[in-house]
Amino acid sequence: MTNNSKNFSVTVRVWRQAGPKEPGKMVSYKVKDVSPDTSFLEMLDILNDNLLKAGEHPVTFESDCREGICGSCGLVINGDVHGPDEHSTVCQLHMRRFKNGDVITVEPWRVKTFPILKDLAVDRSALDRVMKAGGFVSIPVGSAQDANAIPVEKDKAEEAMDAAACIGCGACVIACPNGAAMLFTGAKISQLALLPQGGPERARRALGMVEAMDREGFGNCSNEYECEAVCPKEVKVANIARMNREFLLANLASKR
Repeated sequence: MTNNSKNFSVTVRVWRQAGPKEPGKMVSYKVKDVSPDTSFLEMLDILNDNLLKAGEHPVTFESDCREGICGSCGLVINGDVHGPDEHSTVCQLHMRRFKNGDVITVEPWRVKTFPILKDLAVDRSALDRVMKAGGFVSIPVGSAQDANAIPVEKDKAEEAMDAAACIGCGACVIACPNGAAMLFTGAKISQLALLPQGGPERARRALGMVEAMDREGFGNCSNEYECEAVCPKEVKVANIARMNREFLLANLASKR
């Protein structure tokens, strides 16, 4: 799949949609003289420069850190969530993964809970509302010294850090055949459920976030494991099982 050092050209088929209620269609553009070392988002920047010079509207897409941290660059590339690289984000994808003359199809996240805003940009605020339903941690952790005053088992701390690695990109939702956000929600619940600082609001957090997830219209998990396969941070489905246990215990406690 790799190329030599010479530049090459590709044809990019991009989903163009003027607004949320406008019809959309695939439009093809030729991008010439692309370096194999160019990132995929830089290639889209080059495409947009060419469109602006031609007096056309640039392609709208999301990006921020371009370091695989913020999670905003979610796209479907040739049918693959985040592109052909495993456990990676679009901003970490480089054009050396393609060949001279390739036709590359670029689409937005396609799920009802992430409505398209324009072109490749979607509204993922549903994930923000699920997060908001979890509320805050009431224990003031203060500086590092105060936080370290609360003993945390090493294995629990590591599990919590693994769950906290979730960047909220939404890839798990797109890959899931049911459009479920349970890996995302499970990770956000787990990262605090595993730590003593998250104890006081533990039950309320589980109830609130799961109920918010259902209100937003996300689907349910059917153990396909597609979410784990595409997660850029390799968050494990064990967090879904933990979320289910937390929710069940919280429900039982609320009925006493």
